[in-house]
Amino acid sequence: MEKFVRENFIEKSVEEIKTIVGGRKVLCALSGGVDSSVAAVLTQKAIGNNLSCIFVDTGLMRKNEGDLVMETCGKRFSLRIKRVDSGPRFLAKLAGVTDPEQKRKIIGAEFISVFEEESKKLESEEGEINFLLQGTIYPDILESGSNGAGVVKSHHNVGGLPERMNLELLEPLKYLYKNEVRIVGEDLGIASELVWRQPFPGPGLAIRCLGEVNEEKLSVLREADAVVREEIDVYNKQLFTQTGAHDSADSVWQYFAVLPDLRSVGMKNGVRTYDHAIGIRAVKSENAMTADWARLPWQVLETISNRILSEVPCVSRVFYDLTPKPPGTIEWE
Repeated sequence: MEKFVRENFIEKSVEEIKTIVGGRKVLCALSGGVDSSVAAVLTQKAIGNNLSCIFVDTGLMRKNEGDLVMETCGKRFSLRIKRVDSGPRFLAKLAGVTDPEQKRKIIGAEFISVFEEESKKLESEEGEINFLLQGTIYPDILESGSNGAGVVKSHHNVGGLPERMNLELLEPLKYLYKNEVRIVGEDLGIASELVWRQPFPGPGLAIRCLGEVNEEKLSVLREADAVVREEIDVYNKQLFTQTGAHDSADSVWQYFAVLPDLRSVGMKNGVRTYDHAIGIRAVKSENAMTADWARLPWQVLETISNRILSEVPCVSRVFYDLTPKPPGTIEWE
């Protein structure tokens, strides 16, 4: 693994991609997150229109995220992108599944299956496609045990890739950490609000929705998660205004809601309820390999809790996760 050098990374990567790909065609697994977006813009810089992007809407995205991906990636980056709505297909595969590793493997296998199908459609229209571009970064590889260490958790773009996949992998960011990917994104001219966008796992809300995944639970989680992100976005923007830095000492690096597989007794409008509990996860980190829970002001936590309890149906309790990484991981599954 070579040390990251900002000054020549883009130029060197573009030349490497040109050498590897030549005049052949690449299909990008575009999620709209920082990693896949940077990988796509970097690769487009090398091969132009020989890159086609497919956004698989798994039905496991955050609130309104599918539309946001198409707006930002399609229009702002001028990438050739096709949206594939596959939500019912993924939920059918996940029915009855509760084990987190099994969830990840199922999502990974189905994710690649969709790409195989879409690549065949593209090939029939535009000719043979040879490569699958992914935004794999170094922590993905480490946590999946691909460096010889024990598996922490499988990533859909590292573990679980079925042997039947007919495309070669192209992973120009696989030796970078998240903070380094953001630097590359800035140097490529990608808008700041996209470069510093919230990290989001490949399996999506399926690993933030503990136990079996279904549409009812996902709906509750999406709404609660939107509240968490809205309020901490406001907090981070206030810090940015004061310091001029996205990564100031007090800013929160990653933040989201979790839906545990439990219900709690409560009271709403004088009536006893037995509804969901929502966990708030907010951490500080430089490279995602270690993290500490964010010391959010009580006022911020109070606002989040009050909004979730009043705005999100079927929630009776809110709690804050105080676990660092290690021993925990940033995600719950």
